[in-house]
Amino acid sequence: MGKARRIEELDVWKTGRELANVIYDLTNSGEFTQDFGLKDQIRRAAVGGMSNIAEGFHSRTDRGFANYLGIARASLGEVKSQLYLALDRKYIDHDGFEFAYELCDKSARQISKLMQYLEEDRTTYDV
Repeated sequence: MGKARRIEELDVWKTGRELANVIYDLTNSGEFTQDFGLKDQIRRAAVGGMSNIAEGFHSRTDRGFANYLGIARASLGEVKSQLYLALDRKYIDHDGFEFAYELCDKSARQISKLMQYLEEDRTTYDV
């Protein structure tokens, strides 16, 4: 894996950005707009995912990056949980739920792979 120079080059960040925009779209219609607490929380969790990826990228160390990636992955778990509540409350339909949930899974897999790469890359320097 080559070293990216800009955050916009990372697929993991692009997926996080896509997820955040999907969450904004889902929360911007119907009864979801009136549930200010859940709307705010799920938006913050989704934005937190992509933001922590970016913050970690700019942390200048693999260890720091991996730490922020772990936080980003935890935010995805929060989004997933909140998607279930939104579905239960009928704020979103099943298709919207599935699409957003799959993006969460995709992002989590990308984060895990990047964390593994950072861990392996670090071990090559430990002599």
